[in-house]
Amino acid sequence: MAAMIMKRLLIPSKLAVHNICTFKHNRRKASFCTFPPVYSNGAANAIIRPRSSLSSSPERNYVQQDTPIVRRSGNYKPPRDFDYIQSFNSPYKEERYLRKASELKVQVEMLIEEAILNEPVTKQLELIDDLQRLAIADHFENQITRILNIIYNDRYGKNYYDDDDKPYERDLYSTALEFRLLRQHGFRVSQDVFDSFRNEEGEFKASILAEDTKGLLQLYEASFLLTPGEDTLDQARKFATISLRRNLDQGLISDKNILFLVECALKLPLHWSIPRFRARNFIEAYERKSYVVATMLEFAKLDFNIFQAINQEELKNVSRLWKSTGVADKLPFARVGELIENVPAYIFAFGLVQPREYGYARMKMTTLISLILIADDIFDIYGTLEELQPFTDAIERWDTESINQLPNYMQSYYLALYNFVNGVAYDFLKEQGSIVIPHLRKSLVDYLRSLLQEAKWYHKGQKPSLEEYLKNGWLSAGGPLFYNYVYFLLQNSVEKEAIRGLHEYHNVLRLPSVVSRLTNDLKTSKAESERGDAPKAMQCYMNETGVSEKKAREHILSLNQETWMKLNAEAMDAESIFSRTFITCCVNYGRAGHYVYQTDGGLGEPNLTLEDQINGLLFEPIQ
Repeated sequence: MAAMIMKRLLIPSKLAVHNICTFKHNRRKASFCTFPPVYSNGAANAIIRPRSSLSSSPERNYVQQDTPIVRRSGNYKPPRDFDYIQSFNSPYKEERYLRKASELKVQVEMLIEEAILNEPVTKQLELIDDLQRLAIADHFENQITRILNIIYNDRYGKNYYDDDDKPYERDLYSTALEFRLLRQHGFRVSQDVFDSFRNEEGEFKASILAEDTKGLLQLYEASFLLTPGEDTLDQARKFATISLRRNLDQGLISDKNILFLVECALKLPLHWSIPRFRARNFIEAYERKSYVVATMLEFAKLDFNIFQAINQEELKNVSRLWKSTGVADKLPFARVGELIENVPAYIFAFGLVQPREYGYARMKMTTLISLILIADDIFDIYGTLEELQPFTDAIERWDTESINQLPNYMQSYYLALYNFVNGVAYDFLKEQGSIVIPHLRKSLVDYLRSLLQEAKWYHKGQKPSLEEYLKNGWLSAGGPLFYNYVYFLLQNSVEKEAIRGLHEYHNVLRLPSVVSRLTNDLKTSKAESERGDAPKAMQCYMNETGVSEKKAREHILSLNQETWMKLNAEAMDAESIFSRTFITCCVNYGRAGHYVYQTDGGLGEPNLTLEDQINGLLFEPIQ
């Protein structure tokens, strides 16, 4: 399901009872409306919609007059109030804050320049790491690239690590930090830099390294940038994970800030994270450090609040536009509340498209994701096979006359989808002079066909093999659909090679979707099982091989890690046909899956911690 992640971005059921929620950490109270539940509370209590004749047209003989159809229920929770979203008016939009941020940015630039001139390499690397964790690195890309270029040319251009006269530079902490930052920025650094930390048997020297928590943490984070065949990094990840967990369990980490970073890393490594989603936690952790660069901290807080104000305006705008269409009001089944507030869809769009200058793309993607939530409900829950096939065919024909062949509840949705896609194509035509409707339509049709296949498996009680499931599942995960739209919303070029890559689903598009699919399936909730969704990867593997759930989980975990290795190789390809910005958006799709399913309780079964995360990201400024 393409909307599998957004399904988990739902509001705690407790809010339906009290209609008010007091958030932790003294966060402001937020009111929520309790819309009349569209779905009944329980999968057994399905919706029944009477069938009525839509037309005398022989093409619609699949509709049987007066035959009641039993519809499945999604069991979704009540939403936020639309007026609550519109009520936000952050002061951080004001000129005084923007002017202050500009002043602080200049001061931080001066600090970086001073570090380049006077600080040792490790201090420069730590500065870059702090800038990235504080989510302000995008302001200083030129300076960061300059530092890393100097380090790479100096160390690796001169075979620095082959020089036995400099053993004092080869501590695990600085080596791993340097390796990670260089690889993150596209420098091809060999895994051999870690050979000096291994014994003659090729194992990492546990007796020397096991209690070096700072070094182990950096080794752990670095190991997630491995590519296929890099056994040293694979071994490094296993060694660092075991050692960090042991140090954590035995209470050997006395530094509270290091303890926090270790706990965060073991839950979700940096490379699998979306920086902006974790910025608030890292800002608060940075403030607790024994040594703090006050100017950097002040700028990080202010920049976070200014970007949050931008997020709020984007969310308010897209929510107003969505509500004005009235499409959700005409549907008898969809998650009307979530679609009105657009918060889950916006969070996901924000996760994909991080750069602040791409607000247009975030808002358009929020609308697309909201529309896809409806398609997901139609195919997963409400629609019958007799309705789903004509709907898919109508999308493929792409004409307004096709709506006459559809049930009433599908007609307004078809037009909303039709108008949205044509609108995106029209905007691109104005800016770039190229017609892209065929590309946008193809990705949508391929996605709907994959949903149709899953619906057939469910309704016919079929159990696909794991290979069959994944062959369809990387499409139904939705990544390729979203990437195609992101590509044109970012106003990328229409060069033949890049367009061919989109059309044929280049690995940069395919692999993040596989990651998201497998991550989702590892965390398939009891609620999804009760809804009767199509089989997931683990169930397919268990049915096919007869192994236990534990063995199936291990196999899917292994597949996911192998997919990440391949994705890393594609993302670091200096000769890629795609821009670095677009590649990052694609990789973020895989990261979003991990964020949703591997943070506290996942963003799956709703809980107050999730509410804190959403409010901290979108609604609560840092004091």
